[in-house]
Amino acid sequence: MKIEQIYTGCLAHAAYYLESNGEAAIFDPLREVEPYIDRAKKDNAKIKYVFETHFHADFVSGHLDLQKKTGATIVFGPTAKPGYDALVAEDNQVFEIGDYKVQVIHTPGHTMESTTYLLIDQTGKKHGIITGDTLFIGDVGRPDLAQHVISDLTEEKLAGHLYDSLRNRIMTLPDELIVYPNHGAGSACGKKMSDETQDTLGHQKKVNYALRADMTKEEFIKELLTGLTAPPGYFPQNVLMNIQGYESLDTVMERGEKPLTAEAFEVAANETEALMLDTRDAKDFAKGFIPNSINIGLDGSFAQWVGEMIPSVKQPILLITYPGQEEEAITRLSRVGYDNTIGVLENGFGSWEKANKEVDKVARVNLKEFVAINKEKKPLVIDVRKKSEFDSQHLKNAINVPLNEINQHLAQFPKDQFFYIHCAGGYRSMIAASMLKQRGWEHFADIEEGFDGLKETSLELTEYVEPTTML
Repeated sequence: MKIEQIYTGCLAHAAYYLESNGEAAIFDPLREVEPYIDRAKKDNAKIKYVFETHFHADFVSGHLDLQKKTGATIVFGPTAKPGYDALVAEDNQVFEIGDYKVQVIHTPGHTMESTTYLLIDQTGKKHGIITGDTLFIGDVGRPDLAQHVISDLTEEKLAGHLYDSLRNRIMTLPDELIVYPNHGAGSACGKKMSDETQDTLGHQKKVNYALRADMTKEEFIKELLTGLTAPPGYFPQNVLMNIQGYESLDTVMERGEKPLTAEAFEVAANETEALMLDTRDAKDFAKGFIPNSINIGLDGSFAQWVGEMIPSVKQPILLITYPGQEEEAITRLSRVGYDNTIGVLENGFGSWEKANKEVDKVARVNLKEFVAINKEKKPLVIDVRKKSEFDSQHLKNAINVPLNEINQHLAQFPKDQFFYIHCAGGYRSMIAASMLKQRGWEHFADIEEGFDGLKETSLELTEYVEPTTML
């Protein structure tokens, strides 16, 4: 069967391309659709269907632009109520793509419209299942991400629906089927996904905690809900965009790519309520940045942290990027619904320096310097990793303020006492540093190498505990 997984690491997202006899289908596409269109052109194929497994929370799908540009029919599973032209399929309905068939299997639980698509080859053999967020490799989808947007059901009731869907609709299928999920490790849509992005259903029955044969519904619900943290704030906003519709990415790009001189950028920052977002690496940002800008590096989980740290997807944004990365930054912002970029600093941060504009910096120390400091006194250390990471192992006497909770716990960052911050490797701690700077903090330093470096030193650590969740 000609099926390809198109994986995007920064969102831990998998879309799928299926083609047979000049007809193609795309499953759960990302916002930028040209790669899918180009892939179909390579096969001289027409995109016939865009299948959506559910209304996504962690990204804005590209289904509407694909429909507009190719004439493809958007397909949702039963109970979906999109606010645009789409086909809402019936349970067990079969669609044809060339010689292949795609059968709809309604699998509510992650959301009530969640649907699994069974792939059947030209011989009639069942090949695999595209499971969306119903079944991951090593995990299953969280039932707490979109229920307040789409449904009044509690997460416990949705978890019960998911138990039934897994037992009655998926686990009854042949063991040799290949499981094609929507996400891999790093996604917030599950709590402990595997690094693998596909597997056989039979193997998952053996190793996936949620598919344990002797598990009762009550046990399943309890285990599924244990270890969950609050969903990122942008998730409900993305769900609504996927339900109601959104601007074309072409429009978003045209508005966002407007180049601004240093003078025009400064005027725009002063006259609008735009957030200045600097997407350069942490090390370069620390050496010099525009005062009041925040740093979320493009070379990392950029879209996810934008979604965690910027409360509204409607927030106007002014971008500072390395020259040549403007389009990539705007595209990655749009993947999670941040469509309101209103301009970019022309020629990057260098143009700001050449214009002799004010520059701020972040103090940093390396491991050798911090170990020496720690020998003289026991400084205050604030670890901004996730609670699960901190609970697994941390520096003794450090306190934990997870990055995504920093705005709610600013009181834990003293203004009259010098302190040090760190994450795992320096990416998240620089986001924290930039936000503290923006809010007036000055007396702190970032530990460059983060906990990955600290744990290799002689500094005293807590005992390591195997994490049960990655949230």
